[in-house]
Amino acid sequence: MDTISISQLKTHPSKIIAEAADYPVSITNRNKTEAYLLGAELYEKIISYLEDFVDTKAVKNTNFKKGKDFEKVAKQLGI
Repeated sequence: MDTISISQLKTHPSKIIAEAADYPVSITNRNKTEAYLLGAELYEKIISYLEDFVDTKAVKNTNFKKGKDFEKVAKQLGI
């Protein structure tokens, strides 16, 4: 992971944003990490992965034997 200072980000924002497109960039202030810069595509991939992970976990932890018949519920709801 690349690490840059806030001063470098202020001086060359377009360059740093371009670098962050493929891989996160750590933004530091006085040698302490203050933030991480991610490109939009990478951020969306991470969010999609997390959503899929949460959904998969919910399905694995669900006891479908306790559930109601979908067709009956759909009929009651008029769908």
